Amino acid sequence: MKHSKVGSVMTMEVVRATYGTPFKEVARLLREHRISGLPVVDEDDKVIGVISETDLMTHQAQLPDPYEPKRRFRLTALTPAARRQTAKAKARTAGQLMSEPPITVHADNTIVEAARTMAKNRVERLPVLDEEGRLVGIVTRRDLLQVFLRPDAEIRKEVIEEVLVRALWLAPRSVDVSVTDGVVTLTGRMERKSENEIATAMTTRVDGVVAVVDKLTYRLDDARIEPDEQAFHGVADDWLRRT
Repeated sequence: MKHSKVGSVMTMEVVRATYGTPFKEVARLLREHRISGLPVVDEDDKVIGVISETDLMTHQAQLPDPYEPKRRFRLTALTPAARRQTAKAKARTAGQLMSEPPITVHADNTIVEAARTMAKNRVERLPVLDEEGRLVGIVTRRDLLQVFLRPDAEIRKEVIEEVLVRALWLAPRSVDVSVTDGVVTLTGRMERKSENEIATAMTTRVDGVVAVVDKLTYRLDDARIEPDEQAFHGVADDWLRRT
């Protein structure tokens, strides 16, 4: 199956900063372009860090309050996190303000991979790199959600052609496939239970599928057959061994 790539949904015109971009210029760029963050690049367009609104807020929050009594000693200043926050409070350029190392994704990564990276690192946008590691775009959560706008008819066609026909070598109409709002329902009778499981698992991975309703039945429960007793072999065997 062909999964949608990050490069197909990313924004190619990227608002960016360099290490020496002044703090106020960074704030202006975020406000002017109505974005919540931007990448910081070097002379070779390699991403060296990322700045978010949170970084700017940290800068403001760490500034001393003129009405607060001065403290001679702060234990929290000894922790690494506190030292980083203190450094950002004194930042004058993008390079001093940015968070590093940057969390990035490549243009040829799948949308699923990008979504997992976002979720794992709790970020809202990812700089997109080419094969040489240079910045070529930016992808946001909203961009990744476009995959769920895929038409039901297009999803149904891929399930039939890629899952049933190409992967399982079944006749196109041997299993009834219906799709409503991204929810795929599979109805029919398969030869083996393992083929049911493969059909369901592969359908789940089709771009745009929200859920799969399994109404498949089977003639043979091959999960209960001992290795030396197996007499049935089909196209699903290789796929099972790879998973």
